[in-house]
Amino acid sequence: MSPSGRDSQATEPSGSLERAAAILDAFDVTHRELGLAELVRRSGLPRSTVHRTAARMIELGWLDKPGDRYRISTGLFKLAGLVPVRHELREAVLPFLQDLYAAAKVTVQLGVLDGTRVLVVEKITGHRPMPMLEQVGGMIPAHCSGLGRAILAYSDTSTVDTVIAAGMERRTPRTITSPMALRRELVAIPDRGWAYDREEGNVGVSCVAAPIFGASGEVVAALSVTGPNAAVRPERIGPAVRMAAAAASRAYSTRRWESH
Repeated sequence: MSPSGRDSQATEPSGSLERAAAILDAFDVTHRELGLAELVRRSGLPRSTVHRTAARMIELGWLDKPGDRYRISTGLFKLAGLVPVRHELREAVLPFLQDLYAAAKVTVQLGVLDGTRVLVVEKITGHRPMPMLEQVGGMIPAHCSGLGRAILAYSDTSTVDTVIAAGMERRTPRTITSPMALRRELVAIPDRGWAYDREEGNVGVSCVAAPIFGASGEVVAALSVTGPNAAVRPERIGPAVRMAAAAASRAYSTRRWESH
């Protein structure tokens, strides 16, 4: 979410739900608590509207306000746990993420494609977290991440086209920004079974990822091992990532089948 800079009633969302949505969208992993002025700026709503709507959202249990700062309430957090991607997918895949972390000793992640970016659904860091990586709930570019490429390699052409059309930001000197080069990289992924990015999202950081499939064979997510270049060598960790993703696919597919 980025502030829209709206400052007049003429551009204010007309419905109460739209106004509440604009306020909720003001929060993200780097803005977990917001003062009134910040909430006004990031939501793009008039100050009086934010004050009035936020007060009602507190009454409904959607927001909390300890002191002079607003934050998402625990009530919404409980509801978020019911979202299928968070509940079914995470619970099915978590044991394999834990096994992978035990073997690799570096950060492991689970992500799903959300538009043109990857939503981080789960992450295990152990005692050596990597602050440059997104937290759970954060978004990372699909074109230059192992998670994104692992998913895109098995996605339809229109999905890949949409990601390319959205722009391929150069995050580091190594980031692939050519559509042709990205397509060439995606074609190579199924043969080896894993995607790889070396310092394309963050300098000094490499990632090896593999896709997770649903019961119908469609790609639904990807898991990855991410860490310092010296610790993440694809020829060593790639087979383990591929095996973990395959096992996670079976577990998720079985879980989905049994729940319907």
